[in-house]
Amino acid sequence: MHNYTRDDIFHIVEEEDVAFIRLQFTDIFGTMKNMAVTVGQLEKALDNRCMFDVSSLEGVADEEESDMYLYPDLSTFEIFPWRPQQGKVARLICDVYKKDGTPYEGDPRYVLRKAVAEAKEMGYTMNVGPECEFFLFHTDDDGRPTTVTHEQGGYFDVGPLDLGENARRDMILTLEDMGFEIISSHHEIAPAQHEIDFHYDEAMITADNLMTFKMVVKTIAKRHGLHATFMPKPKSETYGSGMHINLSLYKNDGTNALYNAEDENGLSQEGYYFIGGLMKHMKAITCITNPTINSYKRFVPGYEAPVYMGWSAKTRGPLIRVSMEKEDNSRLELRSPDATANPYLALAVLLKAGLDGVKNQIMPPKNIDENIQKMTQERRDELQVEELPRTLGAATAELEKDELLISVLGKELAEKIIKANKKEYKEYCMQVTDWEINHYLYRL
Repeated sequence: MHNYTRDDIFHIVEEEDVAFIRLQFTDIFGTMKNMAVTVGQLEKALDNRCMFDVSSLEGVADEEESDMYLYPDLSTFEIFPWRPQQGKVARLICDVYKKDGTPYEGDPRYVLRKAVAEAKEMGYTMNVGPECEFFLFHTDDDGRPTTVTHEQGGYFDVGPLDLGENARRDMILTLEDMGFEIISSHHEIAPAQHEIDFHYDEAMITADNLMTFKMVVKTIAKRHGLHATFMPKPKSETYGSGMHINLSLYKNDGTNALYNAEDENGLSQEGYYFIGGLMKHMKAITCITNPTINSYKRFVPGYEAPVYMGWSAKTRGPLIRVSMEKEDNSRLELRSPDATANPYLALAVLLKAGLDGVKNQIMPPKNIDENIQKMTQERRDELQVEELPRTLGAATAELEKDELLISVLGKELAEKIIKANKKEYKEYCMQVTDWEINHYLYRL
C-alpha cells in the first residue's frame, strides 16, 4: 500500500511515461471490470468525475439509478510491468459512488469498507493471508483454453516434472514488481496445479491484492502460451483448487485478540467466540466463499477439501484449523473457500460473522481432534457433526435465512446475489450431461 498524493501520481505518470490508466472496480460476482482513460484525462479521473453506466453489468441490470462515478483509491496506483515501456499502462482501483456523492451500496468494496469500520468501532482489526491454488492448462491452436496438460507433477515436485515452473517464476517476479511480498510457491497435488502465497495484510488491502493477483496470474500464463484458471474443480478425477484463508484478529492496541498461551488450544475467550460466530453462520457464509456451481464439486470426501463442519488445533484437515504456536503468528485457517469468491464480500461476511460471535459470546461446538473425513457416519452422528452445503442451491437457501449476513451485504445486494444464484442453479439442473447420456440412453 502506498501513501500517494495526487501530485505524486502526476509526477510518476510523467517520469515513467505512462500513457493509459485503467480505472478498475469489481462487480458483485468478483469479476474485475475497468474503464481505460488516457493520461490527458487523469485529472478528471482523480477529481472523481469519470462516470459509467452500472445498469449494463450482470446482476445489477434493474438498477434504477444507473449512472455511477468511479472514485480512485490513490494508494492502489501501480504500473503494469508487462506492458510496453514506452506509453506504459497503470491502474487505480476505484470505489463506486452515486450521483449525489454517496457510496453505492452494491459496490463490494463498500461492503468490506463498512465491515472494517464497524470492527474498528468494536476495537478490532482483521488481518488476512490467502493461499491461492490454480491450474495451468494448454490452449488449443486457436488460443482457447483446454483442460489438457502434459505434466504429471505432484506435491512440491520440481522441474522437469513441474512444467509450470518458469511461468510461476515469472508470475512471482511480476507480483514483486507490483509490491507483493511473496512468501512461497510450489507445485500442488494435482498435475498442472500450483500455489503462490503472499504476505498477509489488513482485510481491504488483501482483497485488493487478491483481485490483482488473479489478473497477474492469468496475464503471465497467457504470455507463456498457457491458460490459468481458478475454477475449483476443472477435472473430476483429481484434486480441486481452494483458497485457504488465514484470519488473525488484533485489538486496537496491537495485541492478538485470539491468543492465550495458557489455554490448551492456545485460544483466548474471544478466540473461542470468534470461531463460534464463524461456525454459527458457516452454511450461509459458504454461499459467498464458494459462489459457483463448480465450487461444490470440490466438496467430495477423499480429496482434502473439508466436507464436514468442525474445528481443531491438533489436526490439519478440519474446516477451521487453529494455529497458535506463538502470539505473532496465531491465526485461524478456514479451509473451505475457493478463489472464485468475491474477496471483498467474502472477507466482509467472515469478519462480521466472527465478531457476531464475540459480541454475543457464542461458544463453538466442542473441538474434534480426529479426522472427521475418515470417521464412520455413526461416529459423526454421535458427535453431531454437520455438513457444509453440498450444492449452490442449498448454500443460497442458507444465505436467504441468515439475517446477519443479509445485513452485512445489504438487503438489495443480497437479493441480487440470491436471485442470480437461483437462476444459475435452475439452469444447471436443467442441463442433460454426457454422464446421463452414457448411463441412460442405451439401456432405458
